[in-house]
Amino acid sequence: MREQRAELERINGQLKEKILNRAAEPGSHPTAIAGFHLVRRVQANELRVFYRPFIGLTVQGFKRTVVGKDEYSYGEYHCFVAGVDMPSESYITAASDEEPFLALSLDLDRSLVAQLAAEMPHPARTEQGTGKSVAVMEADAKVMAAFLRLAELLDEPEEIPIMAPMLIREIHYRLLLGPQGAWLRTICSLGTASNQVARAVTWLRENYKAPLQVEELARKVGMSSSSFFRNFKQMTTLSPLQFQKTLRLYEAQRLMLTSEHDVANAAYAVGYESATQFIREYKRMFGEPPRRDVARKRAAVRRQSFSFMASPSDAPREKARAGLYGLLGSNHKR
Repeated sequence: MREQRAELERINGQLKEKILNRAAEPGSHPTAIAGFHLVRRVQANELRVFYRPFIGLTVQGFKRTVVGKDEYSYGEYHCFVAGVDMPSESYITAASDEEPFLALSLDLDRSLVAQLAAEMPHPARTEQGTGKSVAVMEADAKVMAAFLRLAELLDEPEEIPIMAPMLIREIHYRLLLGPQGAWLRTICSLGTASNQVARAVTWLRENYKAPLQVEELARKVGMSSSSFFRNFKQMTTLSPLQFQKTLRLYEAQRLMLTSEHDVANAAYAVGYESATQFIREYKRMFGEPPRRDVARKRAAVRRQSFSFMASPSDAPREKARAGLYGLLGSNHKR
């Protein structure tokens, strides 16, 4: 047991060094490997995030995430896995320049999980299976070592096209072998109720502007209306209509922050027919009317980008844009 702990600490220390060297400034930093991000935060904060399916490995610090009505607390040596698109509130509980919050983020490939699950000679372990949209698990040395090799690959860019897919496949495989393997298999494998709900969530994400007929969506994924509604709420903690509304509000916030949309244009762009209704529902979700909320976030970005200006050669506009996405959360656009 002591040797296992020492191995985890050794790998974690190398991961810290990799992130600190490559992510010199706070934020979520994309890499040359598609879907792979390095995360560094230096302030305790709250992020409203619309997660896309991803695997997050915390390397330093602690985080609390609220998904629907469920709350998850986790820190270093833990993986947070989002199996479907989900709105959430994330709280980094402690971070500073001297001891930043550090993490790695990798897109979850549900098709790859389904392929691996079909090829495995024996079922994934069944303990701790859930019916939820996300899961938290301890990362063992093999998972962490695979993430370390993926991070080290950034130093060998000519090897990325061949080696990155192999390492990403290994990470997905090792998660299937882990304590939440049964949960992951269920969400990603065709024919399960969880996978049918996951397909419905994907459809909603791609068609959030369209009027929603729950019965029609249930038929699209091959479920009865009652079974669909029950399973959808069990996985997401939201009804299909509440989920669509949340999608619209998050997208409207993104448009106002990053595309210069005013309140009315953003409301109509995401499918609202009434700007008044949009303002009312936006305030209910985000705590402030949209104009005030966006102005506050933009002011925070200006302060952040000013603090980053180390020399006249810096690119303030790009840093401000990166700051906007940081306020929205690292997975909002992914």
